[in-house]
Amino acid sequence: MRVRARAATVTAALFLATAATTGTALAEGSAARPPMPAFVGKGLIHVVNKLDMRTKLDVRDIGGGHRTVLWPFNWKVCTQSPAAGAPLAEHIRVSVGVVKKTERCPKR
Repeated sequence: MRVRARAATVTAALFLATAATTGTALAEGSAARPPMPAFVGKGLIHVVNKLDMRTKLDVRDIGGGHRTVLWPFNWKVCTQSPAAGAPLAEHIRVSVGVVKKTERCPKR
């Protein structure tokens, strides 16, 4: 009987220690989300490389031509939402307004 009681106690202690460690790791992982970077003035490729793959990214041409943005190397960011420094939630949608690198950003 004593052997079974000790085995049950050790098993329960290991389970609780594992659960506590896992819970702490999950809490730290979710709390360590970086804020929204500043993308205005940078190339669109920088946005694509910096954001997590799971982040939804909306890109639109705000230069007036309503062009399709296919090659990120040719475009620069003029506007962004959310603003730089804002907290990034897990399933947030990021929107950027872009123009060709040789063009000026339109005035707001």
